[in-house]
Amino acid sequence: MLGGMQQHHKIALQRLRVTLAEEIIIEELLDHLVSSGVLTPIMHSNIMAHRSDYRQNVTLLTQLPKRGPNAFSDFCNALHATGQKHLAEQLEKEAQHQEEIDTQKVHHRSFPLPVQESAPSWLRRQICREYNEESMDDGDGPVSVQLCSVNFFLSRHQQAYKMHSCPRGRALIISNVKFETPDLDYRYGGEVDFTSLQKLFSSLGFQVEVRCNLNAQNMMSELHAFSALPVHSALDSCVVAILSHGLDGAVYGTDGKLVQLQDIFTALDNAHCLQLQNKPKMFFIQACRGEEADRGVDQQDGREQSASPGCEQSDAGREDIKFRLPTQSDMICAYACLKGTVSLRNTKRGSWFVQDLVSVFSQYSKDTHVADMLVKVNALIKEREGHAPGTEFHRCKEMSEYCSTLCRDLYLFPGISTNGLPK
Repeated sequence: MLGGMQQHHKIALQRLRVTLAEEIIIEELLDHLVSSGVLTPIMHSNIMAHRSDYRQNVTLLTQLPKRGPNAFSDFCNALHATGQKHLAEQLEKEAQHQEEIDTQKVHHRSFPLPVQESAPSWLRRQICREYNEESMDDGDGPVSVQLCSVNFFLSRHQQAYKMHSCPRGRALIISNVKFETPDLDYRYGGEVDFTSLQKLFSSLGFQVEVRCNLNAQNMMSELHAFSALPVHSALDSCVVAILSHGLDGAVYGTDGKLVQLQDIFTALDNAHCLQLQNKPKMFFIQACRGEEADRGVDQQDGREQSASPGCEQSDAGREDIKFRLPTQSDMICAYACLKGTVSLRNTKRGSWFVQDLVSVFSQYSKDTHVADMLVKVNALIKEREGHAPGTEFHRCKEMSEYCSTLCRDLYLFPGISTNGLPK
């Protein structure tokens, strides 16, 4: 790993981030940065994959602080060389100002500066190990899944998706922990996540397949093969879990190339997987969706409030000849974190998200539908807090979320099978 740039350089980039994102002319600039070794060719491709100039600039500015102690001066030199002298001069002036502030403060410090995300990988791993978290299962593995009663099933199954085939469906877990490019760290604790999910999905009645350490092309090949399985037509649902490094809208293969999440959803949508039409498809994404650590805010006095705004419906009419489906429906996707933020992982117990997901689904699948269980996961994630005094990660927060196009309640009805139902 190249490590990170000096603190005053990083602050200068942060303070001028909006101006730079709006004004940088990027194409020729990237060529200079690749030539000087600040960026790799893969990084160049990933940046240019964004459609808008603004998103390209934001991605570049997010990468720069991690590209070594010389990245700032090389960036300024590239700005000068590409006719963007005014931006280079603003950066250099701001960096000089921040360095003077640091010099004035240094004699007051009795502890080191907080470690930034651009710290070397070995130091980040040490910080991750120091997180003081309470284990959800006392180190004995995931809690056993509690089974649904026949009475509960009979009271709910008519308004819910059909969910009593044996197995319930196929589950595909793709877990990338070891990467071929030095820009992506080994995902310590990632093995714990896929083992926990494998046990959970098996206990819920799914037939689980695990694929580890795939490059981007092989990830999509596995997803297309999974989508084409004829057995889906005889089963009630499917699950796809992706565990890897990522950014907003995409996850990394082990080769450092990106797989767009939309391509993953498309592989299983109504147009590309006819066997799963009108059946629930569940996606779980354990990956970062940006570079920013959520610092959280202090809660004000007073009770928590929630609002449930009404929804306006419209009727586009019905076609009498043949019922049509939207291209994507009957899907629910849970994300470990919000857009633009990092997800957090413990090297011994796995990621916060997977820990809480396993805990909630094990306890509540018997009588709670999936969307409500994901709300419970959100509540647990909301209460978590990183503990790493003296670093950027101290009191760091995370917030999971989900999106849904489900059209009925989705209960997993663990323990209920077709053969065991009363006639």
